Amino acid sequence: MENFDGISALSTELNAKKKGSGLSIFTHEFFDQSVTWADIAWLKSITSLPVVVKGVLTAEDAEHAISAGVAAIIVSNHGARQLDGVSSTIMALSEVVRQVGGRVEVYVDGGVRTGTDILKALALGARAVFLGRPVLYALAVSGEQGVRDILTMLAKELKLAMQLSGQTDVNDLSKDLVVLESRIARL
Repeated sequence: MENFDGISALSTELNAKKKGSGLSIFTHEFFDQSVTWADIAWLKSITSLPVVVKGVLTAEDAEHAISAGVAAIIVSNHGARQLDGVSSTIMALSEVVRQVGGRVEVYVDGGVRTGTDILKALALGARAVFLGRPVLYALAVSGEQGVRDILTMLAKELKLAMQLSGQTDVNDLSKDLVVLESRIARL
């Protein structure tokens, strides 16, 4: 719970400042806005662990990440909490996967709520999906068993979606299974 030390003092400080929303002030106070792609080299120099960068939404950022030497990329808009109006992860995924061209693994985080969401993400080239809200909600409602239940439900939904689309292996999924908004005009 050390992560929450000082939060009540911060809240008092934020209320005293009255310069915008509490979320805006919190974001400016707690996120280091000086971080650059060059910082990945420093991070890699102090660990032997693979460095994975999260928050990539464009081909340009994917290329920066690869040039910086990351082991993998997570396509994420952080739940669109930091900047509303950014691209959804499913819409950004194809562009990032195309740019990466298999040089590193690409994962997706954000907006995954059902087995069909998982199928779409895998078909568009994600190696894996990360789950946020479904797991947190399940944990809040039913603890560890709730998490087991949601993971079981998602696995069953993915299996059914694969069966209904005639697929037998997640490694053989094609992006043609997914009709993106950008393709609708051509149909």
